[in-house]
Amino acid sequence: MLRIVGGKYRGKKLFSPEDLNVRPTSDRAREAIFNILFSKIGSMEERSVIDVFAGTGALGLEALSRGAKSLCLIDKDITLARKNAALFEKEKDKITLIQADISKLSYSKTKYDLIFSDAPYDKGLNEIALSTLTDKGYIKDGALCVVETRQNEKLDLPKNFELIDERVYGMAKVSFFIFFEKL
Repeated sequence: MLRIVGGKYRGKKLFSPEDLNVRPTSDRAREAIFNILFSKIGSMEERSVIDVFAGTGALGLEALSRGAKSLCLIDKDITLARKNAALFEKEKDKITLIQADISKLSYSKTKYDLIFSDAPYDKGLNEIALSTLTDKGYIKDGALCVVETRQNEKLDLPKNFELIDERVYGMAKVSFFIFFEKL
């Protein structure tokens, strides 16, 4: 069972996928990720967050529970993300849902300063996502990007993404990058 692990909505249960091929970030890993984020950027308040390959939306909704000012959830199938976002009735004006293939996004009017990308493993989709988000104007200069991959998966990002930390949780590796518009 998925639940929010911190913030205003701590303990709130989320809808979980029935498909065993879908692997939401575990509660324990999410808690660790947000502890690391707090040590790097402090509070989530005033952060605009985008959760790519959102699935259940758990990472983005965790940020919202911890005070993020806005949240955008993107996935090809937003069924679970939509159901979970609806559980946050008081926050509905802060949540945007986009059902799209990440490589076919239109240009953004909003720049985000915290990006989560948790693509299906071993398909090179995190690279495509971050490249698309960069090209389409979604990422703010100095944004923190949190990317989950399989532990031994190679992540080949452009030079304007600087690796600042990396952690392993079971079979997953979580990498933290800072994005620079210009080097």
